[in-house]
Amino acid sequence: MAEVVQAGLWGLVAGSALLLGAAVGYGLRVPQKVVATVMAFGAGVLLSAVSFELVGEAYEQGGLAPAAIGTLSGAVAYTAGNIWLARRGARHRKRSGHHPGRAQPSEQQQSGSGLAMAFGALLDGVPESAVIGVSLLDGGAVSLVTVAAVFISNVPEGLSSSAGMKQAGRGKAYVFGVWGAIAAASTLSAVLGYTVVGGFSPAVIAAVTAVAAGAILAMVADTMIPEAFEDAHLAIGLVTVSGFLVSFALSHT
Repeated sequence: MAEVVQAGLWGLVAGSALLLGAAVGYGLRVPQKVVATVMAFGAGVLLSAVSFELVGEAYEQGGLAPAAIGTLSGAVAYTAGNIWLARRGARHRKRSGHHPGRAQPSEQQQSGSGLAMAFGALLDGVPESAVIGVSLLDGGAVSLVTVAAVFISNVPEGLSSSAGMKQAGRGKAYVFGVWGAIAAASTLSAVLGYTVVGGFSPAVIAAVTAVAAGAILAMVADTMIPEAFEDAHLAIGLVTVSGFLVSFALSHT
């Protein structure tokens, strides 16, 4: 199978987890502590993947400078985009809606917030999928650890966010339309990660990988961890470490 097709298929697999999580979050009333638990696990998985698969790989390919500059650039770009979207109603896009003070706004409360949340979901999902395509450049085989990490973390993201969308009064067509579009964008992002970045030098590929790592790390800190620890029970730290170790184990098998 052509590698570009593989990139798209793996991007679609990872992105489909958002739809799976959305179906659970929209169709069932999941207890907040369960949402916090799965979000903490997903955060741990992504933290490990960023550390060992992305930043570590960028360092090995290009050295410290491209890895560090790329990671900081990704974090700055994500934060700037997130600030812009937050001012338009997407600040709590991954919140499940259990706390009124930190719930997603309805369209009546803030006009344009629905579109802002859709763009916010795109901002969160594109860097994760792009690195799946980039990982194919290293020997022609996708990094299954990266795919697994993105898939595992996407389930709680879709779950929590869709529950919050429903709480804000948004209908089924909007919720599944958003996540279906993000799954499609994940496919395209993985393809572009492979085709566009593949023509660059190893140092540039390292920097691009690091940029995605910085964006993902900023996203985890800004949107996933706050929801995970909103109603933290005593074992939430252990759950996060468990997710970290699962991803770490996958990357060393």
